[in-house]
Amino acid sequence: MYIVAIGWLWVVLMMALTEASVTAGVLTFLFYGLFPLALFLWLFGTPARRRGQRPSPPPLPEEGGDGGGAQP
Repeated sequence: MYIVAIGWLWVVLMMALTEASVTAGVLTFLFYGLFPLALFLWLFGTPARRRGQRPSPPPLPEEGGDGGGAQP
């Protein structure tokens, strides 16, 4: 997914460099590049964020009890 984001930023950067003025180039880069890409990455990163928020299951008890061997 990140290779697509890098490619998109490259294309938008090339578009911004061909604009007639610096202001138009900056606005092109922001409104065609950074803002839509940030929204895209935020939306498609939601499942990973939800997985990260879930509590992990409790650890399984170790086999053999307290590790002292058989009880007399």
